[in-house]
Amino acid sequence: MALLRSRTASLNLFNRFLHQSFRVPNLNLSSVAADVHNQSTIESMKRDLLNLDINSQIGSCMPIASMRIGTFIHNIEVNPGQGGKLVRAAGTSAKILKEPKSRYCLIRLPSGAEKLIDTRCRATVGTVSNPSHGAKKLRKAGQSRWLGRRPVVRGVAMNPVDHPHGGGEGRSKSSGSYGQTSRTPWGKPCSKIIMLISGKYVTFNRYLS
Repeated sequence: MALLRSRTASLNLFNRFLHQSFRVPNLNLSSVAADVHNQSTIESMKRDLLNLDINSQIGSCMPIASMRIGTFIHNIEVNPGQGGKLVRAAGTSAKILKEPKSRYCLIRLPSGAEKLIDTRCRATVGTVSNPSHGAKKLRKAGQSRWLGRRPVVRGVAMNPVDHPHGGGEGRSKSSGSYGQTSRTPWGKPCSKIIMLISGKYVTFNRYLS
């Protein structure tokens, strides 16, 4: 009987020790689950940011020095901090031809021309949207007027009182004593002369004020 009492007392003492050692305070299970979910989301975002290639993210704006060769860019600055000046039309993009490690970077523009741009200038990764803008056809002449475009009339189709190219028989620009020189509506020559000066070709207007 004494042995049974001693065993019962020892068992109760052991159970009390277990309850005191592994006692868990009262917590809100929903808040714990939310904290665990937020921590897992933050960790996954950190992993994604570490493995993220910013040069492949379309719309990222950064200096050209931070980009790689072969990247398509648009909205390019000409001078650092000036703002985007080049490649801003719909559907256009430029390509980096030279690794931007030096002061200047070689970029091919949509026209095919290659230009050296300061690597401190910023640009946007990707191509400008709406590439089908140039293929859009206007349905009628009034739609062009809605866009603010006024009609363009050739000078040879006018009368002599309206334009120096007007008048004459047929399509002739030789009105009066002007000869064959193309002229502006105000009578000033608009053709250019290319001359070889000191071994260089120099272009300037024929009209000198």
